[in-house]
Amino acid sequence: MSKRQLTGKIISDKMQKTVVVEVESVKEHPIYKKQYKMHKSFKAHVSEGEYKVGDTVVIEECPPISKDKKWQVIGKMNEKGQEIQEEGNK
Repeated sequence: MSKRQLTGKIISDKMQKTVVVEVESVKEHPIYKKQYKMHKSFKAHVSEGEYKVGDTVVIEECPPISKDKKWQVIGKMNEKGQEIQEEGNK
């Protein structure tokens, strides 16, 4: 079974070795069929502090690192949506 990967934007980088990534998804109301956006925040592990607020990154599930950290950053995306940098796996 493969690990889940999500794409989101970094909203906080104030912690050491941790960034907060906000992932946006589009849902549809079951009756009215209107689409709306949902946002969820995930704490993700980074080994270096090279990621800044506003960067679009790809995160992947991993074994729990702490109480809240169950994701790790595996790469950064450019404006065109292509992965430009890959982080080494643990």
